[in-house]
Amino acid sequence: MAKDTKKGLGRGLSELFGDDILDNENEGELIYAPIAKVEPRAEQPRNRFDDDSLQELADSIAQYGLIQPITVRRREGGFYQIIAGERRWRASKLAGLQTVPVIVKDMDDKEVLEVALVENLLRENLSAIEEAEGFQRLIDEFSHTQEALAQIVGKSRSHVANTLRLLNLPDSVKDLVREGTLSAGHARALVGLDNAETLAKQIVAKDLNVRQVEELVAKQKNPEVKEPKKAKDEDIVEIEKDLNKNLGLRIKISPSKQGGGKVVLQYASAAELDMIIDILEQKRKTSVVSAAAPVEAAPVGNEKFTMKIID
Repeated sequence: MAKDTKKGLGRGLSELFGDDILDNENEGELIYAPIAKVEPRAEQPRNRFDDDSLQELADSIAQYGLIQPITVRRREGGFYQIIAGERRWRASKLAGLQTVPVIVKDMDDKEVLEVALVENLLRENLSAIEEAEGFQRLIDEFSHTQEALAQIVGKSRSHVANTLRLLNLPDSVKDLVREGTLSAGHARALVGLDNAETLAKQIVAKDLNVRQVEELVAKQKNPEVKEPKKAKDEDIVEIEKDLNKNLGLRIKISPSKQGGGKVVLQYASAAELDMIIDILEQKRKTSVVSAAAPVEAAPVGNEKFTMKIID
């Protein structure tokens, strides 16, 4: 039976955010706190912020104010610790705000971590590896199922499962995904391959798109199996034997699929070549073989062959 999503969220999410994880104004005490008294958590899952994006938000806050309050909990000395909204806090500092609106919640460390992890999963420009690591922590530390996680973040269960598989990639490949050199599509194609690192370098060097990578991997997993050469037709073998015996030459007949083919006369010396030419001239006179270089052989059986003389 599927786990109830709201129960699965725990008090830290269901009571804090209700049905919408970002709608945090329904509960808690709304106050304006000195921005100098608001501090981020050292264990905050998100540790990278894009400077340009942060400045854009700061410009918006400077013009319109901070519309969505920051969620915090009280700490000693009159300080407040950020539960959700560190990016807004950073942008508010850049905008020069002295106070910021905050929603004060009563939450323990575990609940705070759970909320922080989920909030981090909902942000934009999250790399696929960061998303996978967030999913894995919520599974390991809070016993969430993949179904529950899918409902929390508004994604399909298959998205959650496929994202988690990226954690099986070598560290060097995961680093390429983190920094944006490889996309999630590239990375998914490499999961489970012994030479994932080598292929990742090839993708970067040749600037391959996802479709090209998928085709490359498909060929690697399912190499073309060459059809074994068919045994030569018994009639052709007999004809070769007869010609070798009657002409005293090394002759090879290679039929084509189109019904034609070629006859190869092999010689080891100039003298032997002269002998072949003499034999062909004699045979031509008796209408057995019509020769040239390359020469056309007279019909043998029901097939016509092109004859070549090779060294």
